[in-house]
Amino acid sequence: MSVPICMWSGPRNLSTAMMRSFGARADCTVWDEPFFAPFLRATGKAHPGREETLRRHETDPERVARLCQKGVATDYHFQKHMPHHMIATFPLEWTQGAKHFFLIRDPQRVIASYIKGRTEFDLDDLGFAPQTRLFEYLTAQDGKPPPVIKSLDILNNPKRALTRLCEALDIGFDSNMLSWAAGPRPEDGAWAPYWYQSVEASTGFSAVPKTQVELPPAYHGILEACNKEYRILDKHALRF
Repeated sequence: MSVPICMWSGPRNLSTAMMRSFGARADCTVWDEPFFAPFLRATGKAHPGREETLRRHETDPERVARLCQKGVATDYHFQKHMPHHMIATFPLEWTQGAKHFFLIRDPQRVIASYIKGRTEFDLDDLGFAPQTRLFEYLTAQDGKPPPVIKSLDILNNPKRALTRLCEALDIGFDSNMLSWAAGPRPEDGAWAPYWYQSVEASTGFSAVPKTQVELPPAYHGILEACNKEYRILDKHALRF
């Protein structure tokens, strides 16, 4: 029986590179944002690639939830999830029995990256508040907090960070997680052409540039709100 490994990350946060990393394991099958199409159908939100996403992907959240629990041919089933896709009417019972971890990134860098592809959005679209709510839900469900890891720690020392993450998930580290072939993947979502150019050109994790990121004043209010939520999860992050 395969074990679901659910990564909960906001957008523009190394999440697709992490999907590549787990996908490089021979014992792992990956799934790209299973609840994105149901989220788009239920909310009516405009996103790049919306119509193609609705055509190509399952839009029924109940069916997606069942598929998240269903076994696959490999030992592990890595699922890249966005907490803000889990709106109040979507089921969460399926999360029981899965392994979970949260990937977090400095909100200022998230927003600076996000506005390059989508300038109109709301606080929940960035995922920080939904991340906190889901973290609290899973902590209560499992009786202990799931692992939290910073994308910056992964970029600074991929082997050390991924080894520690695998230990926290009680799975063996696989050195194949450190590199992958460039290019698109069949499992990439229909939205890949709008967001995945950088990861498609990559063959591994790259150190983050040590440059300051400035945001236009219009985004300072949303940055302050995101920072408040980020600090809650940062308290639980793995330390190196």
